[in-house]
Amino acid sequence: MKNVEMSLTENILTITVDLTKEFGLSGSGKTIIIASTEGNVSIPGAEEKKIGLNIYKKPALA
Repeated sequence: MKNVEMSLTENILTITVDLTKEFGLSGSGKTIIIASTEGNVSIPGAEEKKIGLNIYKKPALA
Protein backbone atom coordinates (compact mmCIF):
# COMPACT_ATOMS: atom_id res chain seq x y z
CA MET A 1 0.00 0.00 0.00
CA LYS A 2 1.08 3.55 -0.64
CA ASN A 3 0.18 6.24 1.91
CA VAL A 4 -2.86 4.36 3.32
CA GLU A 5 -3.34 3.45 6.97
CA MET A 6 -6.41 1.57 8.18
CA SER A 7 -7.69 0.77 11.64
CA LEU A 8 -10.79 -1.08 12.75
CA THR A 9 -12.43 -0.21 16.07
CA GLU A 10 -15.48 -2.34 16.76
CA ASN A 11 -17.31 -2.04 13.41
CA ILE A 12 -15.86 1.33 12.35
CA LEU A 13 -13.13 1.38 9.70
CA THR A 14 -10.91 4.48 9.77
CA ILE A 15 -8.74 5.26 6.74
CA THR A 16 -5.92 7.79 7.02
CA VAL A 17 -4.25 9.34 3.95
CA ASP A 18 -1.75 12.21 3.83
CA LEU A 19 -3.10 14.31 0.94
CA THR A 20 0.19 16.24 0.65
CA LYS A 21 2.12 13.20 -0.64
CA GLU A 22 2.52 12.28 -4.31
CA PHE A 23 3.89 9.09 -5.87
CA GLY A 24 4.31 10.13 -9.48
CA LEU A 25 2.23 9.51 -12.56
CA SER A 26 -0.18 6.62 -12.93
CA GLY A 27 0.50 3.93 -15.50
CA SER A 28 -1.55 5.80 -18.09
CA GLY A 29 0.22 9.07 -17.29
CA LYS A 30 -3.10 10.90 -16.94
CA THR A 31 -3.11 11.35 -13.15
CA ILE A 32 -0.75 11.72 -10.18
CA ILE A 33 -1.09 9.03 -7.52
CA ILE A 34 -1.62 10.30 -3.95
CA ALA A 35 -2.56 7.00 -2.27
CA SER A 36 -3.43 3.45 -3.25
CA THR A 37 -4.05 0.04 -1.78
CA GLU A 38 -2.62 -1.24 -5.09
CA GLY A 39 -5.55 -3.56 -5.66
CA ASN A 40 -8.04 -5.14 -3.30
CA VAL A 41 -6.66 -5.95 0.17
CA SER A 42 -8.12 -7.44 3.35
CA ILE A 43 -9.27 -5.07 6.07
CA PRO A 44 -7.13 -5.59 9.20
CA GLY A 45 -9.26 -7.33 11.83
CA ALA A 46 -11.93 -8.26 9.26
CA GLU A 47 -9.93 -10.31 6.75
CA GLU A 48 -13.07 -11.66 5.05
CA LYS A 49 -13.83 -8.09 3.92
CA LYS A 50 -11.85 -6.34 1.19
CA ILE A 51 -11.14 -2.76 0.20
CA GLY A 52 -9.71 -1.20 -2.96
CA LEU A 53 -8.75 2.47 -2.72
CA ASN A 54 -7.18 4.92 -5.16
CA ILE A 55 -6.76 8.66 -4.57
CA TYR A 56 -5.34 10.74 -7.39
CA LYS A 57 -5.35 14.17 -8.99
CA LYS A 58 -4.87 15.64 -12.41
CA PRO A 59 -1.40 17.04 -13.06
CA ALA A 60 -1.01 20.80 -13.27
CA LEU A 61 -0.90 22.16 -16.80
CA ALA A 62 2.55 23.23 -17.91
